[in-house]
Formats: sequence, C-alpha cells, structure tokens
Amino acid sequence: MTKPTLDLSGQVAVVTGASSGIGAAVAKGLGVAGARVVVNFNSDRDGGEAVADAVRQAGSDAIAVGGDVSDEGKVENLFAEAKRAFGTVHILIANAGLQKDAPAEAMTLADWNKVIGVNLTGQFLCCRAAIREFLDRGPQPDVSRATGKIVCMSSVHERIMWAGHVNYAASKGGVMLMMQSLAQEFADRKIRINSIAPGDIRTPINKEAWDTPEALAKLLRLIPYGRIGEPEDIANAAVWLASDHSDYVTGATLFVDGGMTLYPGFRDNG
Repeated sequence: MTKPTLDLSGQVAVVTGASSGIGAAVAKGLGVAGARVVVNFNSDRDGGEAVADAVRQAGSDAIAVGGDVSDEGKVENLFAEAKRAFGTVHILIANAGLQKDAPAEAMTLADWNKVIGVNLTGQFLCCRAAIREFLDRGPQPDVSRATGKIVCMSSVHERIMWAGHVNYAASKGGVMLMMQSLAQEFADRKIRINSIAPGDIRTPINKEAWDTPEALAKLLRLIPYGRIGEPEDIANAAVWLASDHSDYVTGATLFVDGGMTLYPGFRDNG
C-alpha cells in the first residue's frame, strides 16, 4: 500500500468562484500542493488571471476560465477547457456562491432563484460534470487512491438557521443533502464527495462583520475560539480533503468555524 500524502502532483483541480476570497486561497493552496489548477471566475477576469499567476509562481500550472456556474453550458465549457489544457480532472472544489439578503416578506423571487441557482444548482452542475469525467477516465491509482474527489463549499448555515437570509440558508441546507446523496451514490466507484462548512472568514463578502473593532468584537462573541477565520484555514482543509490523507472520508461535512456551531450563547446555561 502506498503511503498517504498531501502531495497533489500529477492531479488537476477545478476551483469555482476562485477569483477572490476563499476560492482564491483554495486555488493557491492546491497549487502549492502540486496540483494544476483551473481557476474559474464569473465576472472578475483580472482576479481570476491574478490567482492563476499566483499558482504558477508557486511552481504549478494554471489557467483561468470564465463562466457562471448556474449556466449548464458554461459549466460544460469549464470542464472542456480543463480537459483541453490538462487532459482530465481529479479534484473539484465547488466553491462559487453568493448572498442576496432580505427579510422573507420583502425577498423577490428573482433573488431567491439567483441564490439557489448559483449556490445549489451550480454546485450540482459542477458535481455532475466532474463525476462524468471521473467515470469516463476511470481509476489512476498511481496518481490518487480515489478515482475522483469533490469538495462542496457549504456553510455553518447548513446547521444554524439564519433569519433574514432564508435563500442562503436553504441553499446550504440543500448542499448538505446533495453532497451526502452523491457520496452515497458514488462511494463504490471510489469517488469521494465531502463538504467544508466555513464559519465567519475574513473575506470581502462579509467585510462589514469584521472591518471595525466594534463589529469584530460583536462577531467574536459567536466564535468560541476567539478569532475570525482566514481563507487559508479553508484552503488547508480543502487540500487535506483532496489528498490521500483523507481517503477513508466521504459524505462528511468538515466544520471549519472556530466553534461557531457549538452555540456559544448556551455556554452559561443559555
């Protein structure tokens, strides 16, 4: 039996929503681990190209490919470009996501559909494309113990309800059961499918929650570990889940949240 390793050399990873924030950190982390990386972006081409450049500077290869993951044709093109550049795909990090927040009584159907379309349908379309490629290619035991690895980006809000964000919370609850159902369906084909559920991470999407000392102090009351997460915390988890070190892990959600899901408000008996 070969020794498990965090070295992803010889493998190809597709990372969606990778032009900034968590996706950018994950793409760079996979590149440092040796993977060739397909950096997906939607509208921020400059950001996507900058992340691809950073992967190349780390010693691996990368391309940037645009495309809205809620668009079936764009997802098919993303994987076609990955295969054209690198021959196949071994790893998918289905990270692209967004928020369009509103009280439920004021939320428009368009904003509901947009969030579900990107956060849930988009992850399904990417998972489906990756699974098709894994099955077509078959095992490569000299490259990876698993035939393919998928990491869905969920959220602590797959577990913690979130008033005023019902579309986002519903999308992440859906990601949880989608991931588990796919993991159950394809485990016997040696395709491992897991999720990462970040807590509050220092990214542009939630800047108002940490950008001032007052906001940060309020936020930290929800985080028992006493610090906000960094994008690199998620990247480290993603590299592990993509590696042979996690070969017996499938259908799991890894919460990377500093203890947010421990419900710290109940620490003193509620």
